[in-house]
Amino acid sequence: MNHSRWNLKPPLPAEDLSTHGEHPPLVAQLLYNRGLSDPCQAELFLTADSRLSADPFLLPDMYQAVSRIHQALLSGEKIAVYGDFDADGITATAVLVKGLTALGGQITPYIPHRLTEGYGLKEAALEKLHKGGISLVISVDCGITALPEIKKANRMGLDIVITDHHTPLDELPAAVASVNPKRADSAYPTGDLAGVGVAYKLVQALYNGSGKESQAEDLLDLVAIGTVADIMPLTGENRFLVKEGLVKLNAAPRLGIGHLMNQARLDKGCLDAKSISWVLAPRLNAAGRLEHAMTSYRLLTTDSAAEAQELASWLETKNAERQKLTARFLEKAREQVPAAGIGPLLFTSDSECPAGILGLVAGRLSDEFYRPTVSVRVGEHVSTGSCRSIPEFNITAAITKCSELLTHFGGHAQAAGFTLPTENLPRLKECLTETAAEQLAGVDLRPHLDIDMEVRLSQLNGATLDTIQRLAPFGAGNPEPVFLSRNVSIAECRSMGASGQHLKLKLKQAASCWAGVCFRLGEAMAEVRQSPLDLVYNLELDRWRGVDTLRLNILDFAPSDKII
Repeated sequence: MNHSRWNLKPPLPAEDLSTHGEHPPLVAQLLYNRGLSDPCQAELFLTADSRLSADPFLLPDMYQAVSRIHQALLSGEKIAVYGDFDADGITATAVLVKGLTALGGQITPYIPHRLTEGYGLKEAALEKLHKGGISLVISVDCGITALPEIKKANRMGLDIVITDHHTPLDELPAAVASVNPKRADSAYPTGDLAGVGVAYKLVQALYNGSGKESQAEDLLDLVAIGTVADIMPLTGENRFLVKEGLVKLNAAPRLGIGHLMNQARLDKGCLDAKSISWVLAPRLNAAGRLEHAMTSYRLLTTDSAAEAQELASWLETKNAERQKLTARFLEKAREQVPAAGIGPLLFTSDSECPAGILGLVAGRLSDEFYRPTVSVRVGEHVSTGSCRSIPEFNITAAITKCSELLTHFGGHAQAAGFTLPTENLPRLKECLTETAAEQLAGVDLRPHLDIDMEVRLSQLNGATLDTIQRLAPFGAGNPEPVFLSRNVSIAECRSMGASGQHLKLKLKQAASCWAGVCFRLGEAMAEVRQSPLDLVYNLELDRWRGVDTLRLNILDFAPSDKII
């Protein structure tokens, strides 16, 4: 097993403790660890209210976007919302279609097919929309790098408004507006909105002064799903958007989401960000990975109970199929990774792996080996790749260096995708490997675990969990608190799960006894039995068949006599 580097955060200085006197010591320490030593910042973080929501007109080109859309609405033009096939793009499409429909617009949703069309604005799709009478296309979660496609759209008389959150190129497209918080000239206070977050801000701007401002809040459940699914930092405005969205999801989930929750056996009223990450988002993504993402869009927008049930059941089946395919092609890809002499970048290829599975395979390999990973589906003439990376290596910047080899590409620092002529694959591999070798030279390629504080098991109880929840929602940028307990005895250790990939533990430290679980650490059973251990973990509530049990979710461990 590859263990992590442990980084135990320093204790809160006495002089800072006095500034957090109104908070319990545990909360004060957690706030300090997150850089929130100022009481006003800490109060805003904990409250996570609308003060975190910025003026949408601070986004670049927002005035131009609103003006063109209002013109189209007033003149009765046909408008298309062009999205992406992942959960962020699907929810963004639903948010904008619903937002524009409420303003009386004639709106056509369009999400490309991952397998037959690929990511982003495509000339053939734009031509099809134009021939169908569409005069304005609004992109969500895509479009910022589609320079040639938008030039061609302009020539055919089709106006494009871009809303996106991906990193722009040096040159912006010749669109009517390019609304993107990552633009170098953006005055928006955060660049970390998801695609659905940018779409929501457009709806807010369109509703400004119309008397419909409060109606935008009805879309926050969709915003929360897309933001968490796209692993956006849950800080700043995202924290407010997700917190409010979770309130709506728990109070009254929309029809399709409610049926999806039933299929996944999620308890209503108990959803959190982890429920989105591990349960809802994979099911919404399953449609686009294996078939067409429009199925998930229909689930989010249907008013028919019968259709919602049918679509939720179909997504549940597709998600199970996705899991099997991931396991199959992950094993094939793992065989391509040499047992020794692993380089700074992993590059795997397969002629059969579905394009929708590539990112999952790359992600699992990147997690397992802690290396930037590229997984490619090799075609006869054209190949498709997905990349997942580690914090020490910006994969989108790396593939940008190889842009002359690529047909299309785009993404974020730790996730990207591309297409290219198959004949360019060897040169791409060489280019990316050289870049990784140069940038990661001398870097300790092991994941690191930030540990909030060291505690004894006797200090933990249900009240501790309640206290921790004051900092929720947790996710990227605001991880669940991590604790360290030393000299813990393993009273019992057994396999859990159909394939034995998890471990279930009984733990003891002095008079304290706890349940514990090690996810995806089934192969480490022999190591775990080397009691006593120092354990790094989250405290969590396990809900199983109506019974709530506090347990430790073990993230890493080491023999108690070993220094990490």
